[in-house]
Parts: sequence; C-alpha cells; structure tokens
Amino acid sequence: MMLSSDLEGAIPLGDFLAGDGFAETLDRYAASHGNADRRAAASFWSLYYFSALTIPYVVARRAEMTLPIAFDEMTIAIGEDGLPRAFGLPHEGDWSDGKDLVDLITPLVDCHLSRAIALLKEKSGIAPKLAWNNAAVYIDYAFNTTDQAPPEGEDHWPSRPLFDCPLLANGSRNPFHGCLRHELEAGAVHCRRKVCCLRYMLPGIPGCGELCALPELRKQ
Repeated sequence: MMLSSDLEGAIPLGDFLAGDGFAETLDRYAASHGNADRRAAASFWSLYYFSALTIPYVVARRAEMTLPIAFDEMTIAIGEDGLPRAFGLPHEGDWSDGKDLVDLITPLVDCHLSRAIALLKEKSGIAPKLAWNNAAVYIDYAFNTTDQAPPEGEDHWPSRPLFDCPLLANGSRNPFHGCLRHELEAGAVHCRRKVCCLRYMLPGIPGCGELCALPELRKQ
C-alpha cells in the first residue's frame, strides 16, 4: 500500500472492478494459464487482492493506525502478470486505539470487502463464500503473526474469535464465521479452510497443503 499520488499506473478501484478492466485482466490471466477455468483464475487473482489489502490493514491496526480503505477512495495498480501490484490510499491514515479482532475487522467488511466481493461475483462468477474464505486466511495470518499475548495452551489461536462469532461488532452477520477451523490430526494442530480456493485447477500452481479444504489434496 502507498499513497495514490505516488502510485504509478493507479486506477480508481471502483472503475477497475466495476468496469471492463477487471474482466479483461482476468481473461488475459486465465489465458496465460492455458485457458484455465475462469473461476479458478478469479479465485487465485483474489488471493493477491486480499493479501495486499488485509495484511497491511490488520498490521496497521495492531500498531494503532487505521488505514483509509473505503472502496471508493482507493486506487489499484496491476502488474504485467495481470495480478494486483499495489493499492493506493488517499492519505496515510489516522491514529486509532487498539480493539479486538471482530471490532477492527467490521469496518473492513463494511467499507470495502462487501462491495469488492459482490463485484468479484458479478464479474467472474466466483461464489462469495469462496471469496470470503480467501480473505479470511490473510486476516488470520496477519493477526496471529502480530500477536504478543502469552500462548494459551497447545492450540493458541489469537484470531479464533473472528471465526467463532456469528455476528460482527455492528450486529450484522459475520461472513467469516466458520471460514477457518483448527483440527487435531496425528498429534498436530492444523488450520483448515471451509471452502477450497480452486488453485488445483490452475496448471503449475502448487497446492496449499494442510490448509486445503479437500482432504485428498492436502498431501500434493
């Protein structure tokens, strides 16, 4: 993430996703993978989108800064490979006191993710539940990695409340509820997705290992 004024090739995010830009980019990206299934290409594309969006947002909130991630105020730049290269922000953000994960994720859902995921469905056909699961893995990673609390037992999972809670802080339905779960298998705890990201349908793209929702693909 960087200021839109400093981002070369910046395009208003709404214009890109709601217009023809995303559809054309996705077609080129699918073609570069042997005319792969368009839904699988869109899902993999969204992994880059969600990682570039949610990881900086969560890390900044942990540092008591709120980044301006309102959908209509952001820009995006696309790399030569067709994947999101960077997001542009209107300003550097504002100080914000620390809150728990459900509280800090609620504005991200309301101001950005709900709109983006609706457009991903409209333009590419991927199911919203798949897109929410794609975003969930990066929120989980960023929050757990920046956690400084003493471990609580063998299954220390700081982001657990987000995936166990049915409602967001504003009382609306929590789209991340149940997206991830922890399972004990062969003496080890594994984090597992609820919905497969379809990357196995893209030639040359490695699997996600034990995180995969499909048991038959976890060892590939």
